Amino acid sequence: MQLFYATGITGQFVTLGKTESNHCINVLRHGTGDIIRIIDGSGGIYAARIIEADPRACKVEITDYFPGDNSRPKLHLAIAPPKHSDRFEWFIEKAVELGVGQITPIRCQRSERKEIKAERLEKIIIASMKQAMVAKQPVLHDMISCSQFIRSDDPLHSDKFIATCSESMNKPLHESLVKGNPVILLIGPEGDFTPEEIKLAKASDYKPVSMGAQRLRTETAALAGCITFNLFNP
Repeated sequence: MQLFYATGITGQFVTLGKTESNHCINVLRHGTGDIIRIIDGSGGIYAARIIEADPRACKVEITDYFPGDNSRPKLHLAIAPPKHSDRFEWFIEKAVELGVGQITPIRCQRSERKEIKAERLEKIIIASMKQAMVAKQPVLHDMISCSQFIRSDDPLHSDKFIATCSESMNKPLHESLVKGNPVILLIGPEGDFTPEEIKLAKASDYKPVSMGAQRLRTETAALAGCITFNLFNP
């Protein structure tokens, strides 16, 4: 079933935004009386009946609510965006489908991309949520430096890992995870983290891990981290 997105659902009646209204009425040809499903990004799914099929401001009445399962541990990925923005956008789309909890773009010493288009990425996140029926919206944080992120507080007291090719004796990520624990995973740029960044991370209790025998692109390594985490926490 097609999902629609609306924020701030507090009462019985909701008006969809212009983009969602147009998609609902003009594209999918829904009309008055039709039942649709809505997500608000907070973890639940709503059933709603269309009461005013306006393609600019579709009004609906909430008829049911299905709370989402927010008990699963969450993965926070801190990733150095690759040089080509389309590769990072592809990663964002797939990570949302796999249920990532938070994404923080980081600037590393060897980073080739120093900024992101947050507004565009938020649109990709919402579209991916609707496609995959993900009720809880992942948090996309502002881009910060790698050192700032490493030194930042972790309110969840997560298990912390840094994926690096620089140390040959790293344990694989899947051998380092503890089932049920939230995780922060650092993924560096194509040229890997610098020795200084790795030293700083280790001093902040990040454990170096391997993502496999092959040398992976940044977005591939990050996606492998999502899949590994999901398999360990079904």
